[in-house]
Amino acid sequence: MAVYKIFPEKDATIYSEFPNKNTGIDEILEISTFYNTVNPQVSRALVQFSQNDLVEFINKRIGSQPYTASLKLFIADIEGVNTDTTLEVYAISSSWDMGTGRYSNSPETTNGCNWKSGSSAWDTTAFSDKATGSFASTNPGGGTWFTGSDLGLDLTAEQTLTYISDKDLNIDVTNIVKNWYNNTNTNIPLFLPFELGGDVETFSNNGFLIKQRDEFTASLNNVTNIKYFSLDTHTIYPPQLEFKWNDYIFDTGSSPNSIIDTSRLVASIDNNSNKYRLGSIAKIRINCRPQFPTRVFQTSSLYTTNFYLPTSSFYAIKDLDTNEFVIDFDENYTKISTDEKSSFFTLYMNGLEPERYFQILIKTNIDGETIILDDNFYFKVING
Repeated sequence: MAVYKIFPEKDATIYSEFPNKNTGIDEILEISTFYNTVNPQVSRALVQFSQNDLVEFINKRIGSQPYTASLKLFIADIEGVNTDTTLEVYAISSSWDMGTGRYSNSPETTNGCNWKSGSSAWDTTAFSDKATGSFASTNPGGGTWFTGSDLGLDLTAEQTLTYISDKDLNIDVTNIVKNWYNNTNTNIPLFLPFELGGDVETFSNNGFLIKQRDEFTASLNNVTNIKYFSLDTHTIYPPQLEFKWNDYIFDTGSSPNSIIDTSRLVASIDNNSNKYRLGSIAKIRINCRPQFPTRVFQTSSLYTTNFYLPTSSFYAIKDLDTNEFVIDFDENYTKISTDEKSSFFTLYMNGLEPERYFQILIKTNIDGETIILDDNFYFKVING
């Protein structure tokens, strides 16, 4: 199983209260509703990932295999969240420029996207084909996006933040990404799960727009400010487009080695080089054996015989400084494979922050017991 991450090429926040302000290099993306004593006001986030990176990765690593794609944003600050607040993600229908402004600039920076315009003025009266928008009648603008209803597609992408839920954004945008991919690769058979039998209309990648549902219902007593880290953050939490797909195999070939059947085991990663360059790909091989091998008559040492992990084994990657999972255990997408040599999994260093240390964790199920192995399986990602 495999996980791969792509970082954005641009992002920005647009504000209805400041219709000409550009915030292209702010460290924060804001998706808020508030009241300025006169009218309800909103902010929306724009995030775009490179089409070339997306297409090259899918062609090279996934091909026609099924996959999922998730838009991930990491919370910086939140206040005034309701019992539930729903965030919606749409595919933007026209191009936009990131700009070089900050929210705090005085006078305000106006080059690049804002509430009034992207690369040109947002449509507000006659929307482009199969696109729409939403704004207060007294303040038109705020971007335009596809709904999918006129395209024969299901482009619904949303997440509800509840009072007790995780506030990080992790939204399935697979249908949108597959449409972008097919827009570039029109010569290949469509494999979209929502295809209705004929050709499915595709559209260009102009990125995602993220907004709150029912934005303009804000009042003096109903203010919800949600801030996520942006591309320009000086933290390890920039936005991500995360791909997951199934590359699992179980083929031991002619190997005489067997699957380990005791929970009292010893595991190691003998091919761990401890340092990997950003963008590299590592095949992490796991050697394991019983802690107390059964005695048999043989000429070689019992401690040199390698065993396979059970088929219900998974990996995770944790950031050592923050103790957070950057890749969590996933029974669908982090399953450990097996070949003639050993149990293994493929780890893509792209998407792991450089100059940081990480830990590999292995989870397996043996005889009704769930075991997590984390015996000094450390490595560092370094810049190339």
